Amino acid sequence: MKAFENFEVWFVTGAQLLYGGDAVVAVDAHSNEMVKGLNDSGKLPVKVVYKGTVNSSAEVSATFKAANNDKKCIGVITWMHTFSPAKMWIHGLQELKKPMLHLHTQFNKEIPWDTMDMDFMNLNQSAHGDREFGFINARMRRPRKVVVGYWQDANTLARIAVWMRVAAAWADAQDMVVVRFGDNMNNVAVTDGDKVEAEMRLGYHVDEYPIGKLVAVMNKVTEAEIAAMLKTYEAEYILADNVKEGGKDRQRLVEAAREEIAIRKFLESKGAKAFTTSFDELEGLDQLPGLASQRLMAEGYGFGAEGDWKTAALCRTMWFMGQGLEGGCSFLEDYTLNFDGEKSSILQAHMLEVCPLIAENKPRLEVHPLGIGGKNDPARLVFTTKPGTGVAATIVDMGNRFRMIVNQVDCIKSKALPKLPVASALWIPQPNFEIGAGAWILAGGTHHSSFSFALTQEYLEDYAEIAGIELVVIDKDTTISNFKKELRMNDVYYMLNKALS
Repeated sequence: MKAFENFEVWFVTGAQLLYGGDAVVAVDAHSNEMVKGLNDSGKLPVKVVYKGTVNSSAEVSATFKAANNDKKCIGVITWMHTFSPAKMWIHGLQELKKPMLHLHTQFNKEIPWDTMDMDFMNLNQSAHGDREFGFINARMRRPRKVVVGYWQDANTLARIAVWMRVAAAWADAQDMVVVRFGDNMNNVAVTDGDKVEAEMRLGYHVDEYPIGKLVAVMNKVTEAEIAAMLKTYEAEYILADNVKEGGKDRQRLVEAAREEIAIRKFLESKGAKAFTTSFDELEGLDQLPGLASQRLMAEGYGFGAEGDWKTAALCRTMWFMGQGLEGGCSFLEDYTLNFDGEKSSILQAHMLEVCPLIAENKPRLEVHPLGIGGKNDPARLVFTTKPGTGVAATIVDMGNRFRMIVNQVDCIKSKALPKLPVASALWIPQPNFEIGAGAWILAGGTHHSSFSFALTQEYLEDYAEIAGIELVVIDKDTTISNFKKELRMNDVYYMLNKALS
């Protein structure tokens, strides 16, 4: 879990002085033992740091202000060991800017039937205190995750771990720079959006750079750097004969390496975590940088094609959440349909840019013509994805809010594509092709998506909650009738919310 070693989550226990100082000492001891147990479990990706009991409004406010100002702190876990009057939390909750998880648990697993007395009752009141705390959060419309369960249970730890990964990804997004080489593809609507609102709401800072800025970096790439990159390609992939040393398309691979080296340097110089390209912005490039996009995604850079900065940012975020988990993630595009009754599916591909993290087998590195962009034949990694269940997600700009659309999908085996040498996936959207695709279209979903084998729906639910954006989910229980009702109700909610704000 080294990916998250620079982060920590604060654990804050609610109490009060009504029951005397001895009770607070006991609460503190129990809390320390719980935090140690959480960290020793080996199930949590982020270290938990105990910040003591809070017994007054001043203590709550001071603790939450400190959390806001601590760069390592990515979120706060709150727990009411005993009854903690919720009015004392109001000012602190108004101050808190970090994600919050409300843990509804108790120190002891079972009721000590034979020994329980009034002192025990007064001390162990999570069933009481957490409801008081829950009310004030509901009253204040405070976004948070509620996890219910015994603190040592595997399921409880797993749900806390999901939230931790999401909170870490949220922290990562707050200084996310997205570099766009060129602008949005002309006349395309769904991939564009309000960049000012995106920075206010999601943290994304989007900058456009003319392709000439990248070309200037490319011109400084050395032959030694290219030689080293070619050795990396030869070690990591199966090279087609035409791109091996002495092959007729070897120079195309050389130029692909030059582009990759330059893009990586450019992104590093800007402190960027995501980027977009466009086949309309290739002046000075040898080829569309497909291989570079594939490999940079595998390193954790978000990517979006044709200027799609929202998908690029979401790809980065989903990669960040999934670090250390099995599966992988990628940018994908709905390409073409396969009508086959109950097995009807959608081929996911793009011209070139699909991440090798989701490949079933070792990718082949090939060079072939591309009938768009007007440049030399580009290099690309060719593979099909492994079978399995994953999530596809997108964020669209609805004018008065951002909407995240999440669809659970089942990747299946696809047939060979001898005339289409690209990386691809074949999936059936849940609950089936007709409903899944229909609901996605009704919600305004993009033709681009960010896909992950490593994540589940819960991760994206938590992310939308922290971000305060609309979420609609398409899964095995979705029906078109109910989905339409949900979209209409959401429209009413956001219109009223805007009118009242």
